Amino acid sequence: MDLIERRIVIGASWTHLLVRQLVRPLLGTPVTPNHLTTLRLVSGLAACACFSLGTGSGMGWGGAIWLISALLDRADGELARIGNMRSESGHRYDYYSDVLVNTIFFVAIGLGLRNSWLGIWSIPLGLLAGAALFFCMWWSEMLERHSGPNIRAYGGRWGFDPDDALMLMAPFAWLDWLAPILIGAAAVAPIVAVVTGMRLLRLRAA
Repeated sequence: MDLIERRIVIGASWTHLLVRQLVRPLLGTPVTPNHLTTLRLVSGLAACACFSLGTGSGMGWGGAIWLISALLDRADGELARIGNMRSESGHRYDYYSDVLVNTIFFVAIGLGLRNSWLGIWSIPLGLLAGAALFFCMWWSEMLERHSGPNIRAYGGRWGFDPDDALMLMAPFAWLDWLAPILIGAAAVAPIVAVVTGMRLLRLRAA
């Protein structure tokens, strides 16, 4: 399916609908989307710090904080949308925060799993997955900017967006399933990055 066919209703996923109700009480208050983005950034980095410890408590707290951070990632956009507070600077702040947090996440779990059955290999796997995700997000943003409104580089299915999968990292951390997740990310993310980059090149050449 070509990029131009991926027209979706932005903010129509189940997580968007849930968070939208949670942020409605913030309408008319001094709280702005950028405030929520800052909380998302700080909490996301705090979760990554916990994951990097590699301890049971670190994984437990990291998962809890990560889930909060993921919900805040939805909340800032929803508050901007329903409160008519959208801005280009706010979008960029949200985007750069997401890129930073999600990239560091895989680096952090790579560090945290260094004493697991993966051994020292977890560190290069984390670096590979993090770098690939960085390029996935960077090139996806460029794809969307070169396309029309309401077009996403990767559309969702059945009421879920692709980035909703990041919320699952919390229960995966609690269940001690991050090692296979890291291997899968290190194997798949580079392929997705290459495909995304090729699509961007085709779009620019058109």
